[in-house]
Amino acid sequence: MKRIYPIAAVFAIAAFNSAFAQNYPAKPIRIIVPSTPGGSVDMLARTIGARLGERWGQQVVVDNRSGAGGIIAGELTAKAAPDGYTLIMATISSMATNVSLARNLPYDPVRDFAPVTHVASQQIVLLANANFAAKTLPELIALAKAKPGQIAFGTAGNGTGGHLAGELLKILAGIDLTHIPYKGSSPALVDVISGQVPLTPISINTALPAIKSGRVRALGVSGAHRSPALPDTPTMQESGVRGYESYTWYGLLAPKATPRAVVLKLNAETVAILKIPEVRERLLADGAEPVGNTPEQFGAFIKSEIEKWGKVIKAAGLKAE
Repeated sequence: MKRIYPIAAVFAIAAFNSAFAQNYPAKPIRIIVPSTPGGSVDMLARTIGARLGERWGQQVVVDNRSGAGGIIAGELTAKAAPDGYTLIMATISSMATNVSLARNLPYDPVRDFAPVTHVASQQIVLLANANFAAKTLPELIALAKAKPGQIAFGTAGNGTGGHLAGELLKILAGIDLTHIPYKGSSPALVDVISGQVPLTPISINTALPAIKSGRVRALGVSGAHRSPALPDTPTMQESGVRGYESYTWYGLLAPKATPRAVVLKLNAETVAILKIPEVRERLLADGAEPVGNTPEQFGAFIKSEIEKWGKVIKAAGLKAE
């Protein structure tokens, strides 16, 4: 039965939350990141965290909790005190694909979190080791058809944006590649550079230094248009994979019962940071497109992503773990 609070109690709660928000933040804030240091989500969290720290005069600490496709970080955040001092810079895996991939997910992305804002989206780039036989996406597709199941691609883990980007390529190109999950995008990239694994679909901002140094080759980007950060790299669609479109995204969330006034304060500050020309230019140069929307819009987006990728996961025949 739904509990009915006296009017006086409702006003008292509202007054308390308002006063709490006015004094917020009064101590350091922790942003939990579901990846290893150096990855795209880590860099984004540090960019936003540094600006929040400057604006509020409080330290913002990035806490890297990688593994299990973002589940470790998601559960830790969901169970944290709902006071605005523990946040998560979530990814597509931690808030969308895990719903369909994970068995007994220890949190519900919709029920257990208070969305703050969709921070950014970015395309994924398919990288190949510099000495890999296929120099273009059409050459890779031809090679994979000649050697079904013999070519591997590494990703940041099961259910991550890179993993699903690879699965979508397999479906639309009609090829068979073997997936190798890592605990983060950086370890996967290191193995592609060294030649331990030939391919990785990875976020553009994580890949850029290796691309510019010539240690890897960019075969294609995942969006409907070329990325401003990689204008010479064709899209998957341009290379003949019709209907291919995939993005990874990042968003800020708090535990569910975080006071509404605190969520709105976090939202206003983060959206303002994303509008700073220097921040926008840096993100765009790294291949990330700033978003910055309302908590309600971000919440609706998460629901739509859960539905969208649930269908892809089912079509790919991926199993819960």
